[in-house]
Amino acid sequence: MNKDKNEEVEYEVKEPEVWVIREGAEQEYGASQLFTYEDYCTWSDEERWELIDGKAFRMEAPNRYHQKISATLFGEIYIHLKGKKCEAYHAPFDVKLNVGEGKDTVVQPDILVVCDQEKLDDKGAKGAPDLVIEILSRDTAKHDRVRKYQKYEQYGVKEYWIVDPRLKIITVNLLNNQGKSEAKEYIGAGAITSTSLSDFNIGLETIFADKRSGR
Repeated sequence: MNKDKNEEVEYEVKEPEVWVIREGAEQEYGASQLFTYEDYCTWSDEERWELIDGKAFRMEAPNRYHQKISATLFGEIYIHLKGKKCEAYHAPFDVKLNVGEGKDTVVQPDILVVCDQEKLDDKGAKGAPDLVIEILSRDTAKHDRVRKYQKYEQYGVKEYWIVDPRLKIITVNLLNNQGKSEAKEYIGAGAITSTSLSDFNIGLETIFADKRSGR
């Protein structure tokens, strides 16, 4: 079924309660056109884009509550890693999961940690980070839960947190020995202990303190 490029498309994401998200024609730049990392590097910095298997997706600017949660998480991780070999970064920061082998994939996680210094260069990171955190919004929920989840699993991201500001749930996906992600949900109170970052833990009350819904 053909859709006009500007027509809204609705998806249902299975959660404890249904969250219907809207993505303007999936925010995809040309439904059938594929791009390379070289193309990506020529695009204006005034807009954020990601490539998933060569398809381009425009990233909407995050709202204030998204940014407050991101700042809290990044600040805690940054302080914890001070003086250690692992380094934390936040968006916009390019992670090249697959470049030059066909169907390039370049993403900009909200927060990431890289412990292998060989993966870092002046343009970002090449290869899987040790930890990735994505904070959901209405416009990115399907993208983060499905497209990026699949790519993070495929390319070996050891630990992937999905933060849902609306329901105040964090889903931690850990890669098992078979290369498949196993999920655990954290709801309400308690603390999350990272398996990738030694001795790092953070309470949900800290992450979601005084934060409004992520609508």
